[in-house]
Amino acid sequence: MKYVAYYRVSTKRQGRSGLGLDAQRTSIEAFLKNGGELLAEFTDVTSGKRDDRTELNKAIKLARSAGAKLLIAKLDRFSRRVSFIARMMESDVGLTIAEMPNATEFQLHIFAALAQEERRLISERTRRALMQARSRGVRLGTYGRILAERNKADAASFARQIFCFLPEGWWEMSYCSLAKALNASGLKTRSGGRFYPQTVKNYISHFTQPDRFE
Repeated sequence: MKYVAYYRVSTKRQGRSGLGLDAQRTSIEAFLKNGGELLAEFTDVTSGKRDDRTELNKAIKLARSAGAKLLIAKLDRFSRRVSFIARMMESDVGLTIAEMPNATEFQLHIFAALAQEERRLISERTRRALMQARSRGVRLGTYGRILAERNKADAASFARQIFCFLPEGWWEMSYCSLAKALNASGLKTRSGGRFYPQTVKNYISHFTQPDRFE
């Protein structure tokens, strides 16, 4: 199978330093080790909220003419808009996610919808926290609790997204079996690693009572 790789970073600084970009390339390189021909790579430096992307248009054009699929590392690196992702999946150019190669179209739609809503909620909570901090005269540069709260919310968001990829009858399975199932699906942890029994337990604790699995 032929692929055209597409990367997105949010700032020019990320593009120059490789921050974010290197991780995306590593994921795609790992995916291609299982087979596949990489025709070209394209990178946009833009917000995930924007749909007008010069390099993405070039990538799509090449993929269409070469009969290739568009290959991305992670869904959230592609776009933050469900409508944008849906249009791409419905187009004549196939979309493959390196970190979730076995995810169905239905699962990707759910994953995108959850991610978009969680980003909205996180943004709203952060905005309110900043307004409250300003009203109290807090120096925002040292307002570490806001960052901690946001990181906590991000972790909870990812945990809820994991729920969509749990196998049928997951509540009757051990943490070890769940970890093997998630790894087999190609899904990665929030940090890009493999799932382990304790990792699964930590994620599940965000949306259910862990004592059901003891």
